[in-house]
Amino acid sequence: MENRKKVFVSGCYDMLHSGHVAFFKEASQYGDLYVGIGSDSTIEGLKNRKTVYSEKERLYMVKAIKYVTDAFINPGSGMLDFLDTLDIVKPDVFVVNSDGGSDVKRKLCMERGIEYVELERVPDAGLDARSTTSLRQNVKCHIPYRVDLAGTWIDQPYVSEHGHGWALTVSIEPNHEFIERGGMSTSTRNAAKKIWPYELPNYNEEMLAKLLFCFENDPENKGHVSGAQDAIGICLSGLSRHYYDGHYWPSKIESCHDEDILAWLENHICLVEMFPRRDGCSVVENKDITPAKVKNLTSAADRCWDAIMARDLDAFAAAFRDSFEAQIAMFPAMMQPGVQEYIDNWKDQAMAWKMLGAGGGGHLALVVKEIPENAIRIKIRRRFT
Repeated sequence: MENRKKVFVSGCYDMLHSGHVAFFKEASQYGDLYVGIGSDSTIEGLKNRKTVYSEKERLYMVKAIKYVTDAFINPGSGMLDFLDTLDIVKPDVFVVNSDGGSDVKRKLCMERGIEYVELERVPDAGLDARSTTSLRQNVKCHIPYRVDLAGTWIDQPYVSEHGHGWALTVSIEPNHEFIERGGMSTSTRNAAKKIWPYELPNYNEEMLAKLLFCFENDPENKGHVSGAQDAIGICLSGLSRHYYDGHYWPSKIESCHDEDILAWLENHICLVEMFPRRDGCSVVENKDITPAKVKNLTSAADRCWDAIMARDLDAFAAAFRDSFEAQIAMFPAMMQPGVQEYIDNWKDQAMAWKMLGAGGGGHLALVVKEIPENAIRIKIRRRFT
């Protein structure tokens, strides 16, 4: 019986698709196919992101493909992480896609007496061409957004040193493409996407929030520190309140997952897009923080929480409105040109309103009896079950 040649290919295969299978099928025409797979650490080092599937999952899936004789996790690192695997397989043929070929690989094969073959990307009959890059661009990110309901700014120590209190946030599903610089904590969300490209892991939510907060706020950076309410509002499902007493991280966190309360909030809170906060806009310019003004902020947050727990719409609207008034009393630059016009346009349909986040533009959150057709509904993220 004629000995078949050994054929070797290597890659990440992180988002396994029909293009990979077609490549394996064509490569296997040259002999028995062996596959080297980039490790989790190699992919993170080369592409500066976490893998979608772990190396164990990728090894399992690649081995299950009928064109593959065997597969290995490459023990090396960098672009030539497969060198040790080559020594194990001792292939006769090294096959690469045309966009994965290189003079370095060609020279390596020449030195080792291995036949070097480059293949064009050709989809199998009746299938569309696939590449990991194109698929990744179309994958929807499920990282939540944050909506702050009351107590905004209390998470900054230069505010809470004048009076301690709660901030209230809800984590919402990304069912709408919200604008950047819009008070939805998009900068913190973008930081989260660097750690978890597609969705939050099913893990202790407070631990995820603290990890995200520390990741975004480099201790070597002497500039602005993003308030902890952003990371908490993204990572903690449901409705949460967090207590600030002069420190960056809250001393207490409480969450509500009562379905009746969350559904009630969804029916009485909606969002309206205004315009992104303008470049060069400083919402802290001319700030005026006093113990009395901070007391107004924290008192409104307390009343807001109590009203939500009681599902008292009138009390909720009053507290929501008072919280916003307390914010702009301390930070008048939040009311940038054009904001008041948007508020005026919605006064007849809303019981109360506030700008999200630091303000200066972005989105308005409205308290309403019924959601208007031209407003954005929110979907509060429920916790993993």
